[in-house]
Amino acid sequence: MRCSTPKLVYKLIFSFLLLAAVTLQLSAQDQTTQMQANGQPPAAQTKTQVLQTVQSSEVAPTDHTSALRLDAGDLLEVAVYNVPELTTKARVSSKGEIYLPLIDYVHVAGLTAEEAEGLIQKRLSDGGFVKSPHVTLFVDQYASQGASILGEVARPGVYPVPGQQRLFDLISAAGGFTERAGRSITVTHRDQPEKPITVPLSRNVSDNPDSNIGILPGDTIIVRKGDLVYVVGDVGRPSGFLMDSAHLTVLQAIALAGGTTRTANLGGARIIHRGPGGPSETSVELKKILRAKSPDITMQADDILFVPTSATKVFAGRAMEAAMQAVTAASIVALP
Repeated sequence: MRCSTPKLVYKLIFSFLLLAAVTLQLSAQDQTTQMQANGQPPAAQTKTQVLQTVQSSEVAPTDHTSALRLDAGDLLEVAVYNVPELTTKARVSSKGEIYLPLIDYVHVAGLTAEEAEGLIQKRLSDGGFVKSPHVTLFVDQYASQGASILGEVARPGVYPVPGQQRLFDLISAAGGFTERAGRSITVTHRDQPEKPITVPLSRNVSDNPDSNIGILPGDTIIVRKGDLVYVVGDVGRPSGFLMDSAHLTVLQAIALAGGTTRTANLGGARIIHRGPGGPSETSVELKKILRAKSPDITMQADDILFVPTSATKVFAGRAMEAAMQAVTAASIVALP
């Protein structure tokens, strides 16, 4: 009896553990069945599906380089996987072709790098030269390794673009904006000449980081001239004012210029318009406008508001000459 008692205890413990394991297994199966019946996948499937959902929701970053079209003068490096003998460098000819071993001349001008890879693979496969070829094409040099920067920058010209650069990097390389630069830049990508992009600029470029777009070789950047209105003559601060897209009235322009002085001839003020047919004058009853006895006048881009000095006799035609001379020395001020 003493020997059989421990064996009996061990059997009872083993039976209890076995029963618990079976119960847990049946419970797990029931839970899985119930979740599937309710349209809910088990935990392992849920994790997989969540991962797939996250991956599918990720947006691949835009690679402008992949859309760049090959052109005459581009230097290409072509490699065929596992066939090192076919690795070669070739420059696109003036006819838009490259010469490759086995398949002779291939016209690649106007194609993207990916399209050219597909064409070369097809030629190798159709000719029976390589079974299931995998071609890699890398552009060592583009025909134009630089981007053209024109307009209101300190040093217009063509600047090198090693790889992909940002707009403000190239503007900085060109010496930055001039004082006459407007608030927008036109960027024309080499592969989309018919779709120029207008990039708006903030007074503080860091306020709008989206404006700092990518620039590639062959792109053209034009910094347009801002619309200016000049106030010269007997005023506090003779200046030219960048208008952006807004219009200025005579009173606003006078206020920006620090007002008139005590020696100003308010009755002799005039606006000089510079149009395609040459300059023309319009008298301004500035004294009445200041006293609200005459309507304010809206100025247009390139207008010159000239306020003469009362001590100076202004003869016919001399006001225009004096205003033109004053404009050349006027500083440019951006509107707040």
